[in-house]
Amino acid sequence: MRSFLFVPADSDKKLTKGAGSGADALILDLEDSVALSNKEAARKNAADYLKSADPKGPKICVRMNALDTPLWLDDLKAVVAHKPYAILVPKTISGECLRVVSDKLVNLEAEAGFEKDTTKIFCVATETAASMFNLGTYGGITPRLFALTWGAEDLAAALGARDNKDEAGNYTAPYQLARTLTLLGAVAAGVTPLDSIWKDFRDEAGLEREARAAARDGFTAKMAIHPAQVEIINRVFTPSDEDLAHARMVIDAFDKAGDVGVVNLDGVMLDIPHLKQARALIARAAVN
Repeated sequence: MRSFLFVPADSDKKLTKGAGSGADALILDLEDSVALSNKEAARKNAADYLKSADPKGPKICVRMNALDTPLWLDDLKAVVAHKPYAILVPKTISGECLRVVSDKLVNLEAEAGFEKDTTKIFCVATETAASMFNLGTYGGITPRLFALTWGAEDLAAALGARDNKDEAGNYTAPYQLARTLTLLGAVAAGVTPLDSIWKDFRDEAGLEREARAAARDGFTAKMAIHPAQVEIINRVFTPSDEDLAHARMVIDAFDKAGDVGVVNLDGVMLDIPHLKQARALIARAAVN
């Protein structure tokens, strides 16, 4: 999966647009985009949407409310029986937060007659100051975990920051650190590194620059907040024909050389990490 589009769960209009956006996954949001007075209606809407969703369409995820609220368990009870692909857990402090959610999912899946670990989990792992010290705690917590992502807006609020970008529009140091630690934490845990949103949905050039930087550094997918962002994200995170051709040349060079650690390809010395990168690129293209 390359693109994850947020959609407020209480908006039928936006749900319809999201379904036709081309996103690989939709995130039905029960948290920040839904007013407190509309939480119950959003849960019902999410459940209804899950029941009627096209199984050939995008994978349907649900962002629950945070664990430090009284809302999250009701969120899970409302949607798990209708088989969402995954639950997005916001504002996690460490991997232990996912253990709490996973334990509740075990019971809810059993009640619904599902196998254990049917429902996957991913999380926004950088939204508080404390969470920044725990990005290495997610590995091995639960087999449900498939991705880690990060967020700059809630972190800025938690830090009391005036802004999270400088005059040139670049993230300042605390948010660059959050991004980097999420990438490292995801790879260390063996799950998908999922880049955060680009909030200015009218700035398509800015989105593409940020997406390309993320793909360059090792992220393999990105979240979106508007359907217009999906095409750009899908394009950037889909390996190009040129990338795939070069990867096949790297693999072929190692195959022909036999049991060696280094090969020469067009005057460039390549070692085993380059072979691993090439194989990973080919595998990702096959999935997409």
